[in-house]
Amino acid sequence: MSVFAASRMVSALRVSPVTLGQQQLRLISSTAVAHKLPIPTRNAPTTTITPEQDLKHLNATRNERPIAPHLSIYQPQLTWYSSMFHRITGGTLGAGLYAFAIAYVAAPAAGFGDIFSSAALVDFVHQLPVWAKYAIKVPFATLFSYHFFNGFRHLSWDSGRFLDLKKSYAAGYTVIGLSALATVGLVML
Repeated sequence: MSVFAASRMVSALRVSPVTLGQQQLRLISSTAVAHKLPIPTRNAPTTTITPEQDLKHLNATRNERPIAPHLSIYQPQLTWYSSMFHRITGGTLGAGLYAFAIAYVAAPAAGFGDIFSSAALVDFVHQLPVWAKYAIKVPFATLFSYHFFNGFRHLSWDSGRFLDLKKSYAAGYTVIGLSALATVGLVML
C-alpha cells in the first residue's frame, strides 16, 4: 500500500467512524507507523468538520494525486481517429447547415434579401470558375461522405457488430475507402 493510499484511509477515518477488519486495520497501522502517520483505531472518535474544512481537505488530497498519463502512453489507433473525425465532421456539417439556414432566413429581415434569394445564390454559383466550385464541393463532399459511412459503422457497433479488433479495423478502412469513392462521385455531379 502506498503512502498516499494509507494517508487517504487515515484521513477518511478522521472524518467518520469506519468499522475495519483486523487484517485491514493491521495493514493500515503498519503503514502509518512506517510513515509516521496517525494510527487509526477500530472505533475512531468522530470530529465535527465544517463543509469548508472538508472541501479544503479534499482539494489538498486531490493535489497530491498523481496525474494520469492518458494519451501520452497509449499508441493511437484507427478507432480513436475515426471517432474523433466522426464528431468533427458532424459538428462542422451541423454548424455550416445552421449558419446557412439562419443567414438565409434572416437575410430578408436584415435588408439582404436580394443577396440571399434563391435566384441570386444560383446565379452566384453559376458564375464561379470551375476550380472554385471544386474547392467548395470537395470539402463538403468529404465531410458528408465520411460522416455518413462512419455513422453506419457506429450504428453497427451499437448493435454489437465489428467489435473485435480485426473487424473494427476492416470496417474502418472500408469507411475510408467508401468515403473516398463517394467524395469523387459527389464532386462529379
